Amino acid sequence: MDDKARILLVDDNPDNLMVLHGLLKDDYRTSIATSGADALALCQKGTLPQLILLDVMMPGMDGYAVCRHLKASPRTADIPVIFLTARMEKESENQGFLVGGVDYITKPFSPPVLRARVKTHLDLKQTRDELREYNALLEERVEQRTRRISALQDAIIMAMASLAETRDNETGNHIRRTQWYVRLLAEELSRQPHYQAVLTPTRIDLLFKSAPLHDIGKVGVPDRILLKPGRLTTEEFEEMKRHAEYGRSAIASAEEVLDGADTFLDLAKEIAYGHHEKWNGSGYPQGLSGEAIPLSARLMALADVYDALISQRIYKPAYSHEKARAIILDGDGTHFDPAVVAAFLAVESDMQRIARQLAD
Repeated sequence: MDDKARILLVDDNPDNLMVLHGLLKDDYRTSIATSGADALALCQKGTLPQLILLDVMMPGMDGYAVCRHLKASPRTADIPVIFLTARMEKESENQGFLVGGVDYITKPFSPPVLRARVKTHLDLKQTRDELREYNALLEERVEQRTRRISALQDAIIMAMASLAETRDNETGNHIRRTQWYVRLLAEELSRQPHYQAVLTPTRIDLLFKSAPLHDIGKVGVPDRILLKPGRLTTEEFEEMKRHAEYGRSAIASAEEVLDGADTFLDLAKEIAYGHHEKWNGSGYPQGLSGEAIPLSARLMALADVYDALISQRIYKPAYSHEKARAIILDGDGTHFDPAVVAAFLAVESDMQRIARQLAD
């Protein structure tokens, strides 16, 4: 009994209801309403019917009005409605379809025709419901797959970034702090019309993920240079500068393993290769200037320098925020993109908070 489809019969004439019930009771589970209001009340509680057979001409609320109410409610909008009426005018039939009916059967009806149409619309509804459930299942699987891919990306990035961190044990939480600095700067910059299209939430998330790889190239720098406590010679500094090229090459190699250049690591390459470029063209490794420097690298340039300034290094003490701020302002338009400097000034209190929370 529970496997039978449920059909709601709505008619103000008891004789009509008895005829319909008699025709359908062997194959379906029927319920009865003698008015439009009763039909709507039944549909708002308990188990919903899979199909409604609805009389058009009823006192108080006619079938068209009932159907409009059904289609307006998310709970009942998907229930197919077949109109039953003695009215044979084309206008009446058109009205039935306009308000959301799926079929229109005139009285007196043929029992085989009625059963056939009922079965057809129940089969269609079952197919639609199964398709909807299948699509929901697919969406859930896609979301699960997306979450797994995202987690894998995070794991790959942090594993690669940790290589650089272990080579230079004085950086401590440097990669984590700069990651958050970049997000703060990008979110602030995205409020400007010029950057809204490029700094979308998705893009900012990718920047956040990619930022920890900015110094991955340090794995290729010899310890005698990387860990030297004193000032580097000209030759040593030239070798140190090559970490930008090493970083790009390492990330490119990872992309080859991941089978494609158009991956989440694209931004990581930009950052690793370009975060030592300067706005006025005096940086390295390419000597790019202005907006020829990728925006991702311009954001990282300020984040990296700020954190280096406020952190203790083997060659310098930690500077105060105020001193670091003054140095960054001094590099406005020379070392740093003026727009990024303006973003820094807007979020500097948040950057100070990050620095305290992720202190070495």
